[in-house]
Amino acid sequence: MGLSFLILMVTIATAVASPIHLLMPHSGSAGLKHADLNCLSWRLAVETDNRKGWTQIPGSCVDYVGHYMLGEQYRADVDYVAAEAYEYAKGLNLTGDGKDVWVFDIDETTLSNLPYYASNDVAFGYIPYNATKFDEWTAKGVAPAVPGSLKLYKQLIELGFKIVFLTGTREAFKEPRIRNMINIGYTQWEKFILKGDNYHGTAVEYKSGKRKELEEAGYRIRGNMGDQWSDLIGTNVGDRTFKVPDPMYYIG
Repeated sequence: MGLSFLILMVTIATAVASPIHLLMPHSGSAGLKHADLNCLSWRLAVETDNRKGWTQIPGSCVDYVGHYMLGEQYRADVDYVAAEAYEYAKGLNLTGDGKDVWVFDIDETTLSNLPYYASNDVAFGYIPYNATKFDEWTAKGVAPAVPGSLKLYKQLIELGFKIVFLTGTREAFKEPRIRNMINIGYTQWEKFILKGDNYHGTAVEYKSGKRKELEEAGYRIRGNMGDQWSDLIGTNVGDRTFKVPDPMYYIG
């Protein structure tokens, strides 16, 4: 029995014991086919909004999404989006009147809920969404930052942009959400907009309406960044939009 065969068997055994958290290129992270579904192609369809209205990730892609979100590729992808956003932003001529704003979404854009989504009873979006459990997580106020977005946020402030956080988080969670954001490095902003507890419209309608209010108040939305297409479509989207990856859930 050769050494290479032993290494292969140990690797396979380890992967079976813990298929998601190894952050190694086993079947999930390499983009290989799972049964009849190519998970890399599925993620591409999700990111380009060609796959709409889905409520949970395919069961055969749990390992793939887990490896992607916890591995280096997701971080590199976010960093790339942030770098492109910065290159665009530093080429703009700001007026200096305090009305040039950059709109950021929060969940999976500036703040990461990965500790929640990586839990066994969520499985990166394979287990159907449980609002009660997610509310309990939000109330803890312990989510980490999305590193690339935090860096961009600081760069934008240095350039002279005013920051607007526009989130689907409900007003009931205003205190823990703001505390969480401050604790992870988002310490200043022009406006922090949360969804009313009794709002029942779509995400696109909500965010379009709030962006319209900003522009009617004289603000110029020079950049708009989110993880969901519902953050970036509709009306009053701003001069340019930037989408960070999120294959874990879909908000229409």
